[in-house]
Amino acid sequence: MSEQTVQIGELLRAYEARTGRLLTIGTAESATGGRVSDQITDTPGSSHYFRGAVVAYRNDVKMALLGVKSETIETHGAVSAETAIEMARGGRRLLGVDVCLSDTGIAGPAGATPEKPVGLFYLGLAAGDASLTEKHIFTGDREENKRAAVQAALTMLKEFLSKYVSAEPTPE
Repeated sequence: MSEQTVQIGELLRAYEARTGRLLTIGTAESATGGRVSDQITDTPGSSHYFRGAVVAYRNDVKMALLGVKSETIETHGAVSAETAIEMARGGRRLLGVDVCLSDTGIAGPAGATPEKPVGLFYLGLAAGDASLTEKHIFTGDREENKRAAVQAALTMLKEFLSKYVSAEPTPE
């Protein structure tokens, strides 16, 4: 259990206490292979707000389950901001959650191109009308890159929730 996942749970409980509405979260993961959802579910009480995860490692699964467009992958690549946001939106729809976090990346040691180095990850977040992406380039080995991507994803979620929970509107 990480400090970040504890804080995420606290933010969600605070929102529910203030509004009477539970915000649910889910993940649509690729390069992290389910590690983001694993970290979230290590926190006691996470079953209250965490609905589930999709690990869409291959492009055909990203397209079939999450609705990532083939044109997006052909034009921008599987590791792109565009794919990350389509994964998050598709995961949100599929899992029926208020907030969905996604990742796609090149953990290494292979898979890099001159434009897309090992360690390149894109994170996506979809909530209501909000869509966010972040680009990260980590410089470790495969394991270190995946760990860093998980921490970056949890930070992204925590920061989004910190801002969101203090605002009045609720996601549609």
